[in-house]
Amino acid sequence: MTAGAMLRALREGMGLTIRDVETATARIAEKYGNQEFCLQLSRISDIETKGVVPSIYRIYALAVVYRRDVRELLGWYGINVDNFIADTTLLEAPKSHRVEGLAAAESARMPVKMDPGFHPAKTANISRMVEKWGSVPMTFLRQLEESDFTYFYIGTEDLTMYPLLMPGSFVQVDEQQNKITGGPWASEYERPIYFVETRAGFRCSWCEIDGERLILQPHPLSPQKTSIYKHPQEAEVVGRVVAVAMRLAEWKPVASVPRAKAIREQN
Repeated sequence: MTAGAMLRALREGMGLTIRDVETATARIAEKYGNQEFCLQLSRISDIETKGVVPSIYRIYALAVVYRRDVRELLGWYGINVDNFIADTTLLEAPKSHRVEGLAAAESARMPVKMDPGFHPAKTANISRMVEKWGSVPMTFLRQLEESDFTYFYIGTEDLTMYPLLMPGSFVQVDEQQNKITGGPWASEYERPIYFVETRAGFRCSWCEIDGERLILQPHPLSPQKTSIYKHPQEAEVVGRVVAVAMRLAEWKPVASVPRAKAIREQN
């Protein structure tokens, strides 16, 4: 069935006439002071029988009238909101930023049955270990959500922690861990990495506190300069990076450049 035919089936299944739908959408338009929500008789007929695609306002109005999730109606017109996360990889943003759209999908595909031979202590090909994939409602997954965690994206031009954290990576940040801790550390992997919000945007870096100064230290192999801010007037620590998802094969090594002396960024 076409989207229009399914909308007609919904209307008839609820015992509504085209006139009823027109009246209901007119009330929605009046409530919001926007006639774009209103569907006239001829427009409803065109949508149901001639393949006319309703506007975003009318999609919402129809979803309200027919008591259906607006995402379901969008799916009938070829917009699958569950693809949101996968589609974000089609555009690589140059600046690091907070990721707010992880909850946009209604469900997520994830392993629901693993091979009995799978052992978490051993390195393995995960795709071969999954016996069955299934769709899990996001409402279920949100019950497991840690409210203290937020998600950030490291911009394609942000080389501060390169090559430890590749540009284009997604990171999970624990906002409860927003106090800078000192070393020593056995390796660079043990040293905490923090997300910091400055007036110019977000930065992902190693950090040190020196009195009222917050020092952002890039990886030694990074071409990024050391930055110094007044704390907390010019920069605040959002939290500590506790998990990361990144690609490796798509990035080329950055040519080594002489490290500049620490500078004070003007914000």
